[in-house]
Amino acid sequence: MTTLYLNGRIFDGDRVIDGHGVLVDGDRIARVAPAGEFEGFAGDVVDCTGGTVMPGLIDCHVHLMFRGEPDPWAGLEKLDAAHAVVRALEHARDTLVGGVTSVRDCGGREFQEFAVRDACNEGRFQGPTILAAGQVICMTGGHGNRIGRVADGVDEVVKAVREQIHAGSDLVKIMATGGVMTPGVDPEDAHYTAEEITAGIAEAKRFRRRTASHAQGAEGILNATRGGVTSIEHGIFMNDECCREMLDRGTFLVPTLAALRNILDNADAGIPDYVMEKAQRCAAAHERSIQMFYEAGGRIALGTDAGTPFNLHGENAAELKFMVDVGLSNIDALRAGTRNGAELMGFDDRGRIAEGAFADLLVVDGDPSMDIEAAANRCRHRHVVKNGIVVERGGSA
Repeated sequence: MTTLYLNGRIFDGDRVIDGHGVLVDGDRIARVAPAGEFEGFAGDVVDCTGGTVMPGLIDCHVHLMFRGEPDPWAGLEKLDAAHAVVRALEHARDTLVGGVTSVRDCGGREFQEFAVRDACNEGRFQGPTILAAGQVICMTGGHGNRIGRVADGVDEVVKAVREQIHAGSDLVKIMATGGVMTPGVDPEDAHYTAEEITAGIAEAKRFRRRTASHAQGAEGILNATRGGVTSIEHGIFMNDECCREMLDRGTFLVPTLAALRNILDNADAGIPDYVMEKAQRCAAAHERSIQMFYEAGGRIALGTDAGTPFNLHGENAAELKFMVDVGLSNIDALRAGTRNGAELMGFDDRGRIAEGAFADLLVVDGDPSMDIEAAANRCRHRHVVKNGIVVERGGSA
């Protein structure tokens, strides 16, 4: 089946193009060409007048097992494996309906999210393309220890990485610092030593896995960056030295602005006090760090931390507006949410509108290169297309 998207502007993942059409054949983009080349086309035509055709969004940091309750850890603990997986499938569906066609799940529970990944990637359930990290790797008492793989010392960290790979992880996530959501830890403290985290990253690379590191304090950011991590998640207390070394190594930053924004916007909604205190302490530093890295020319990929308090699956697109609010241009925010995310995840056939790429598309009202709300506000999404098929907003595929 062929479908032609015509009469709208096109954001191809890098730039805006006028006067072109996008021809989809099956699950791939067959042609991107001037509209005149499609004169007489006899297949289905989607009239995009007044709108923009862009790649489906890519969210490089979600937690499909969490729902976004005031205390997500406590909420998940109440569920057995079967009910947790069904709920995560709902989250995956909601994410796709919200315009996000690919995600990295950056930490689940006992590999239960792998069933969700496989069901969506095989097309048995409606959801985005999913890469999953499995269990986060953390030190004794470290951030994420309630559901992570606790490992101390170089040998044990290497073993933990091997366990993730054996279980089927697509990437490996190592916790370099404390965090906001774990009681009794400070986000500014480095948790793993440089030797421990370097060994874990090296072992992941040996088996061709990319790596992500929860890293909020400067020392932990440096440890992970110097160890060769693919992406720094959050980067809250980044300093000049962190920024410079990340630039030198081409390390991605995944800011996850939505995480703190949704906590701070719901201060009286039952979020634990220790979470509120740390979120308030982190907020201004987080914005400064992102501005510093962006102004220096660093590589930024969109991530939301969806599943954390009031950070709901399906509302991921709002991160585009949050990035613009802290200084990114509209075009650079769009690049972060499409092309850059695909590059971080290792996809050369998603995150762009180009011949031969998968037909993961988002058609929006207006021009998000001029008005970011056109893409950030899901009420302005006309169509979400996954692998060439228009997503039904009412339920499962």
